[in-house]
Amino acid sequence: MSHAEDNAGTRRDFLYVATAATGAVATGAAVWPLIDQMNPSADVLALAAIEVDISDIAPGTQITVKWRGKPVFIRRRTTEEIEAARDVSLDDLPDGSARNDNNPDADASDANRSLDESGEWLVMMGVCTHLGCVPLGDAGDFDGWFCPCHGSHYDTSGRIRKGPAPENLPVPTAAFINDTTIKLG
Repeated sequence: MSHAEDNAGTRRDFLYVATAATGAVATGAAVWPLIDQMNPSADVLALAAIEVDISDIAPGTQITVKWRGKPVFIRRRTTEEIEAARDVSLDDLPDGSARNDNNPDADASDANRSLDESGEWLVMMGVCTHLGCVPLGDAGDFDGWFCPCHGSHYDTSGRIRKGPAPENLPVPTAAFINDTTIKLG
């Protein structure tokens, strides 16, 4: 083999490698915008987690906040409401699961649905699990929530007790940041 043929092979190999590298970079540059457009937009990321001031909520009242485009009920329950919810047997519930993002394998006992150990704070998605209506608070046969669209009744812990709704009101991911602020998400 001559010296000229040896250099030609080296140049040929270099051109193959350079062409392949250029093609890989060009393909990456063309594909990246397609992948990047699947990331959530800034407005969605802004709503991913919100902080709610609960310092003005009196016992026996609730507020409704909007999170991820849906209403969330934040209720400060009275001692009577907590006792009524805790006195319910799980066998009496149509849906015995908690529907709790914080503890997905939990049962529907009141302790698994409330945000704090005392049971005073209840945080739930405010969307009926039947067809997506917004239930009315302090209403219904169980003094909890009542969905006027099709007649679903929820108790003081947001558990379905009567009507066509198949599941309890879901409990979103929530936690106390301090004594007067709850973070959703």
